[in-house]
Amino acid sequence: MTKQQKHLHLAAPRGFCAGVDRAVRIVEVALEKFGAPVYVRHEIVHNKTVVDGLASLGAVFVKELDEVPEGAPVVFSAHGVARAVVDEADRRNMIAVDATCPLVTKVHIEARRHAAQKKHILLIGHAGHPEVEGTMGQVDAGDMTLIETAEDARNVEPPADADLAFATQTTLSVDDTAEIISILQFRFPEISGPRGEDICYATTNRQNAVKAIAPDCDLVLVVGAENSSNSKRLVEVALRAGARSGRLVADKGAIDWAELDAATHIGLSAGASAPEKLIHEIIDAMRDRYDLKLDENALVEENLTFKLPGILTDSQAG
Repeated sequence: MTKQQKHLHLAAPRGFCAGVDRAVRIVEVALEKFGAPVYVRHEIVHNKTVVDGLASLGAVFVKELDEVPEGAPVVFSAHGVARAVVDEADRRNMIAVDATCPLVTKVHIEARRHAAQKKHILLIGHAGHPEVEGTMGQVDAGDMTLIETAEDARNVEPPADADLAFATQTTLSVDDTAEIISILQFRFPEISGPRGEDICYATTNRQNAVKAIAPDCDLVLVVGAENSSNSKRLVEVALRAGARSGRLVADKGAIDWAELDAATHIGLSAGASAPEKLIHEIIDAMRDRYDLKLDENALVEENLTFKLPGILTDSQAG
């Protein structure tokens, strides 16, 4: 039986970013150094395959620190944590290892700097996302207001006569965020912005890569978890950029093959917390089913790496 011909457009860059790669490595090295169990507050990154793999090595994932024994090693996830969480770990003599992405830490530092200057901060982000909770937890309650949409930006009423600053979650849609920032800057011409872009390089690169392939695609698949902000944004970006359809899939088992049967040109990308092996498993499954032509044209090469925390590397030297 003749296989259907399919053209697979592989977005690049895609998948793991430097912050995720560092966070996963931190848990692995912590397990080597301290032995199992090592506790991890929240999912280290938003991907079940990654979390399950680390759990099999002895990582224990918890929601809050009250589930962690006093004095035990605990890793804070890549999304960052509120200052109160760090303080609690100190009080309970935990061996705290901070896997917060350095680009999220940059936003935390900016927020604290603005607060020290008595500025009220408008944070652009999604309510309930752990990165937003961690960033809002850098300053006192009342010092920061969350802006989720352009409508919020049009209607927000910050404290009267307050100097203003804005910051953003690092995994947002570049285009949506630009619209919100322009509204805030129009309403509040004196508002201060970050010294550099808050949206991280990896989010921007992955969105640009999807924009490049989307106009040619009947369907774009994005590998990522439902609770992964940057992955969900990639689906939205694909649809806005001209893809006829877009779908978030956790892995090859989540694929609706009838949907792929009906498409000729298929795009494939992955959020920053999705491991490359999930992409290869999907490509292999497509090769089994179809006569597959694959093309990949990397827009940029990513070679950024972040150092591990000193608590892991200093003792290793000895």
